[in-house]
Amino acid sequence: MNEILTVSQINLHLKQMLDEDVELKSIFIRGEISNFTHHLKSGHFYFTLKDAKSAIKAVMFKWNASHLRFKPANGMSVIILGSVQLYERDGVCQIYCADMQPDGVGALYTAFEQLKEKLEREGLFDLSHKQPLPPFPKRIGIITAKTGAALQDVINILSRRYPLGELVLIPALVQGELAPASICDALEQAEKAGLDLLIVGRGGGSIEDLWAFNDEQVARAVYCCSIPTISAVGHETDYTICDFVADLRAPTPSAAAELAVPDCAALWDELWGLRDAMDRAVQQKLLLLGSRTAQLEKRLAACSPVRMLDRTEKRLDELSARLYRAVKAKLKADHLYFCQAAAALDALSPLKVLTRGYSIARKEDGTILKTVSSLQPGDRLTTMFADGEAVSEVLDIRPAPEKG
Repeated sequence: MNEILTVSQINLHLKQMLDEDVELKSIFIRGEISNFTHHLKSGHFYFTLKDAKSAIKAVMFKWNASHLRFKPANGMSVIILGSVQLYERDGVCQIYCADMQPDGVGALYTAFEQLKEKLEREGLFDLSHKQPLPPFPKRIGIITAKTGAALQDVINILSRRYPLGELVLIPALVQGELAPASICDALEQAEKAGLDLLIVGRGGGSIEDLWAFNDEQVARAVYCCSIPTISAVGHETDYTICDFVADLRAPTPSAAAELAVPDCAALWDELWGLRDAMDRAVQQKLLLLGSRTAQLEKRLAACSPVRMLDRTEKRLDELSARLYRAVKAKLKADHLYFCQAAAALDALSPLKVLTRGYSIARKEDGTILKTVSSLQPGDRLTTMFADGEAVSEVLDIRPAPEKG
């Protein structure tokens, strides 16, 4: 008779069989992730790995999950390193994942693209947030390794191009697990250093060497930095998240130094050129002003009070002469008219008539006698002759006989 087994016995037997199978201890499995869950409290990943025909449960515990460079997501095709075991309590066969890589694309590249997409959605790459670089920075900070070649390149270029600037080194780790925290700390120090411009970067290396500049905390620290920042990480073909967040990306630290400051020699050339142009402009302006002044002097001379006084004086002399001639002519004419009038008056004067033998008789009241009808006998009369007067009394009145 067959032995009756319990569920626990069956599950234990299956577990022992799987545990003893060496081929299932460390295997690579390709599949697509579905039903992905990140248990926030424990930090474990739970998901299902499937292909076109089948599916199997999978779990990745916190320790292994924390070392992933990317975040797993539903629909992602991955290759898992792990072991197949039976969860004895539930009788569930599942994969215990030790490592995971995107299928066909490197983990670091996937992590880079995921973080880039996330930060871009949040607006950390927006051009509106980027600050312009100061044209003539006085204090220039650099965050890099104090023993790196990048620092020497920057020192050489700045001393040659722009010796007026002061370079302030804020040393930081630029490689390894501690590098992101070191860079963030250096950015905090830079905020307190009174800098006009900041360069963050390092020399070239592999993607793993440059990975600190793809860290999310570093990206957010660069974004929040109030100092205009140039990102200069690796070589010309290398791009990091820091490059997209910074105010300006330089292909190399040497290029960052050239972008950070003007070339004093070029400035001197430009200054002398401006000076020559200014001299020419001043000379042209002086010539123009000289010509204008000469024109104004002529106009002023024509309108000067002295000139006007001279003209007025001449005009006055002319008018005075004309007035004198006019008055003289008027007096002459009036004199002639007076003489003519006097002659006419003299000709009509009663006194003139008296010289011709006539006389004028007046009453006592001065009334000139014109007819005898106005006389009465006894009236006293005064008769005027050319050589005097005679007083007489009317004795008789003899009217002239009437003409028939």
